[in-house]
This record gives sequence, structure tokens and C-alpha cells, in this order.
Amino acid sequence: MKHIQFSLLFFAFLVFTPNSVAQKQKVENPEKAIKTVVNRFFEGIEKGDTTLLKSSCTATMLLQTFTTDKEGKMQVYTEEFADFLAMVGSPNTDNYQERIKFEAIHVEKSLASVWTPYTFYINDKRSHCGTNSFQLVNTAGGWKIQYIIDARRKQGCE
Repeated sequence: MKHIQFSLLFFAFLVFTPNSVAQKQKVENPEKAIKTVVNRFFEGIEKGDTTLLKSSCTATMLLQTFTTDKEGKMQVYTEEFADFLAMVGSPNTDNYQERIKFEAIHVEKSLASVWTPYTFYINDKRSHCGTNSFQLVNTAGGWKIQYIIDARRKQGCE
């Protein structure tokens, strides 16, 4: 009898632990989990909360931008994640908001690609627009952003 009670308690522990719930959610609705991670990334930027921002990314996250240089040529610029975190975490009176639209999400068991057109605002004034391309990986801690490249433009923003 004690063996059965122990087995039932152990089974209940496995079924009802938060980790089991998270694992179940990852399997049942990966798109929802992925959207949550991407939205948490932008929430971290808006709040200047680097802890929230880091929680949505891998430790080796890569950030790149494809935009025009001073001569008008398209260039890829790479930003160190640590520098990005320092900028976001610095005291600032400006209010940053990036409004995105989830246009496409492609998911494989351990890899996801997300396409989000966006408009970026500073203090409620449109700064620029473009498209983000996110690459996420499904880690032991859930979905995390591994790579972001965005295209930026000042013209043609709606």
C-alpha cells in the first residue's frame, strides 16, 4: 500500500510541477510560447529592464542591423549584446516603443523563425520602420532568441 501511495505521489509531482506544465505548453502551442518570448524582449526594452530582456535570449545572442551607411549603401552592422544591454539599462528620459506585427512564424521541434514588420517610436514620435527576423532555439529553459537581424528605413513607414 505504501508503495502505491508513493507511486501516486511521485506521479502527481511529475504531472503538476511547473516544469511539466511548461514542457506541455511547449509541445501544445509553440507559437504562443514564441510570441511570448518575443513580446517579453520588447517589454524589456520599453521598461529598461535588462533582466527581463536577458530572460528572453540565449547567453550568446547575436544582434545585427541591415541599413544604409553615410554614403547611402546598404551595410550589415553587428552590435554586441552586452553593449545593447548597457544601452537599454542606462538611465534615460526617452520612451522607446517598437510596435510589431507577427507576420510569419515557422517552427520545428528545436528551431523557430519569426518575421515581424515593425514601426519604432521614440517618445511617441515615429523614428523608423522595417522588419525583424528572429531565430529562436528551444532550450531546456524554453524558447530563447539566438539571433535578430532587422532592416531599417526612414521612408515608406505607414
